[in-house]
Amino acid sequence: MLAPDWKEYKILGSGDGLKLEKWKDVMLLRPDPQAIWRATVDYSKFDMHARYERDRSGGGRWIVKKPMPEEWQIGWRDMKFWIKPTGFKHTGLFPEQAVNWDKLSKTITEAGGKQIKILNLFAYTGASTAVLAKRGAHVTHVDAAKGMVERAIANCKLNGVPQENTRFIIDDCKKFVMREIKRGKTYDAVIMDPPSYGRGAGGEVWKMEDDIFDLVKLTAEALDCPKFFLINSYTTGLQPQTMSNILSLAMPRGKVTAYEVCLPTERDDVALPCGCSALFTA
Repeated sequence: MLAPDWKEYKILGSGDGLKLEKWKDVMLLRPDPQAIWRATVDYSKFDMHARYERDRSGGGRWIVKKPMPEEWQIGWRDMKFWIKPTGFKHTGLFPEQAVNWDKLSKTITEAGGKQIKILNLFAYTGASTAVLAKRGAHVTHVDAAKGMVERAIANCKLNGVPQENTRFIIDDCKKFVMREIKRGKTYDAVIMDPPSYGRGAGGEVWKMEDDIFDLVKLTAEALDCPKFFLINSYTTGLQPQTMSNILSLAMPRGKVTAYEVCLPTERDDVALPCGCSALFTA
């Protein structure tokens, strides 16, 4: 599934474990573990703003080659998002998720005027929150990182999202879900974007392969007449069918579809894999 309608974001070239991107007027070169083919462009010939280089410890840093803003905005259809490169190579936006914004927006507009209550877990900088809340859903946005939640609030303000359509929570996602179930709080839909690996504030270890099924099963208990349940995975090796099986086993009867999400590349005419999604719909 190719992300549609990006005019201010482009992949100019890929290969040799890298991708060259243009985020509006800023050109960045970043690592990409899926781009294992030989590069089809000569990166050195591009007048890029910065390149992300990994170090031996597994971290990395941006090598700035010419002046660039600390943060800026890019647009997608009627939306705008803040872009800000981080020390972990990310920019605050995953453009490939436009595939799912389209699918879920359609569900919201077809709800017949009923406001859909969405629980967005591991919600990061809130692109999905902003898109769906602007379309009329009520989104409870949960992420353990205060800085990410603050950026999500900024993205919603940037797009004029009504404040009554959002609720922002800084918390461990599993602990929050457990409390919501205990309180009898229910939702119509879930978006889940878990990391491959992480540690909680209390030292708890999260590993996607070990923990995802139990979390999906738990979260399903917070759904009342579910409209949809979307899981996104960036973990290499977890195939779309694996994610489909998890939803099929955890959810009541409905339709489950699973697919790779990809981005088109401008000069080498290939689709760059960017993880997979599985979507349950009632």
